[in-house]
Amino acid sequence: MQAAPRRRTILGAAYRGKRSVHDNRSTPVPTDLTTFIEASAWRVGLNDAQVARVHRDAFARNYSAGATVCVRGSPSVHWLGAMEGMLKVETVSRAGRATSFAGVPSGAWFGEGAVLKGEPRPYSVVAIRDSSVAFLPRATFQWLIDESRPFSRWLIDQLNARLGHYVALIENLRFEEATGRVAYCLAEMFNPQLYPTTQAQLAISQDEVAKLSGLSRQNTNRALHELEHAGLVRMRYGLIEVLDLPALQSRSHEH
Repeated sequence: MQAAPRRRTILGAAYRGKRSVHDNRSTPVPTDLTTFIEASAWRVGLNDAQVARVHRDAFARNYSAGATVCVRGSPSVHWLGAMEGMLKVETVSRAGRATSFAGVPSGAWFGEGAVLKGEPRPYSVVAIRDSSVAFLPRATFQWLIDESRPFSRWLIDQLNARLGHYVALIENLRFEEATGRVAYCLAEMFNPQLYPTTQAQLAISQDEVAKLSGLSRQNTNRALHELEHAGLVRMRYGLIEVLDLPALQSRSHEH
């Protein structure tokens, strides 16, 4: 039996200079909101009336790199979708130390847990690069849960995948093995449930990989070189090419 072909993915490091979090100047993005909704995995099970309401109620906003999309503690009144660009979910301690929980590539919807509970958002959402974000009101989100069984089923799968992500993240962060943590950070960008339409190129710097991995930039760089030596990734100027995603996923669970 022939081995399955390796999946080759390119991660770009074209991280643009960080701007003020108050700088929300609009930037041109090619993704249309209607197209984004129609391409979303959960849209398939909706009937015409449900789709019509989603299109009527949803709206989009553009954010410059470094701008804050949602502030920690703000009301969770919208479900969020990364239409274009890349976002990160983070929190900042009272001492001013920022901890990143996840990178959110384009094509992903997120924040459903806080919206379901109606609690203040327990994290901030920041644009890593110029991004366009979709907003679906909480009332519409809850209406879909009540009216659409396929949407509810999709949401259960989404929450289950989200739980699995954070359990693995906590497990990963408790171990000091840097290479496994970096491997997890990269491999999780291609979670088929959470990030089903991850594009071939992601604008993410080594510094952002370090933050998402909870490591210093020096240790992150060393781990990336170890992964390259093992034949899992190839580093180029401004790029990280993933040569073997299954092997990278396997490496992320080794301690």
